Amino acid sequence: MNAEQLPEPTASDVAELCDRLGRVRDQVARVIVGQRAVIDGILICLLAGGHALLEGVPGVGKTMLVRTLSATLGLELSRIQFTPDLMPADIIGTSVIDPGTTTGHLVEFRKGPVFANLVLADEINRATPKTQSALLEAMQEHRVTVGRTSHVIEEPYCVLATQNPLEMEGTYPLPEAQLDRFFFKIAVPYPSAEELDEILARTTTSEARPVEVILNRDELLRLQRLVRSAPVPEHVRRYVVQLVRATHPDLGEPVPVVKKFVRMGASPRAGQALLLGAKIRALLSGRYAPGLEDVRQVAHLALGHRILLSFEGEADGVRPDLILGELLRALPEPS
Repeated sequence: MNAEQLPEPTASDVAELCDRLGRVRDQVARVIVGQRAVIDGILICLLAGGHALLEGVPGVGKTMLVRTLSATLGLELSRIQFTPDLMPADIIGTSVIDPGTTTGHLVEFRKGPVFANLVLADEINRATPKTQSALLEAMQEHRVTVGRTSHVIEEPYCVLATQNPLEMEGTYPLPEAQLDRFFFKIAVPYPSAEELDEILARTTTSEARPVEVILNRDELLRLQRLVRSAPVPEHVRRYVVQLVRATHPDLGEPVPVVKKFVRMGASPRAGQALLLGAKIRALLSGRYAPGLEDVRQVAHLALGHRILLSFEGEADGVRPDLILGELLRALPEPS
């Protein structure tokens, strides 16, 4: 059934979603200290059926966060450590010949680690572009083609990739086409002094903190259908259209900072992420429909990695977040 044919969520549906996801947060908090915004960003990606790129320095708990989420959501997890010598077949899988049959040789496809509900692509920018591109079909189509045969990946499917923003030696920057496949790009910040103290207290003892399974695969799929059926006010949708178009320096009357520092703006896929992310953020907050503030709160996550800077912008060290901040202040609100 398509999202357009589904009935709109009721008040009890919204209350159940808030309760279940609140319990997921509580379970994750048993292991992960702080990082509430990061956890919410990943949950929005999971409910939207999208993928997330996590950017943070080593040791801030990116891998542990993903492992804990997979445990409390009851999802199959696979981890791929990206390295320069990693080949596409290492992540997709390969066809092998089994000679032990009575009718002759049998060609069997053995699935790679990309076949899981939750795929942790660790340090994705350390692999070569050829290997990075092997993820593109899986991320977009939720299937893998080997030879003439397509192999469907079981739903739900989410790729959570990590990268180090500081160490650029020996890395291959992700191409624009692959960056656009990520629903959100989420910065994982360094913990505060209080959070660091709590991390040290938890991780330097023998105490184990097991987590409970709050959702299963079928329940998550049901929630994914539920969030897509939520209504969106017309003025919110118009605001998303205005905001995405305003990131382009050659459309309409661009904001000066966009005209000066941006080479190419966000794609229509960015608008989809922006609107769907705003819908899910509203539902997680217990509200039936999103408002303009929900759009503004997810704008940096959905648009920041999809804005290409001009030569002048790169030379001046301008960050897309700065451009988006100016854009959000300058863009008038629709009535």
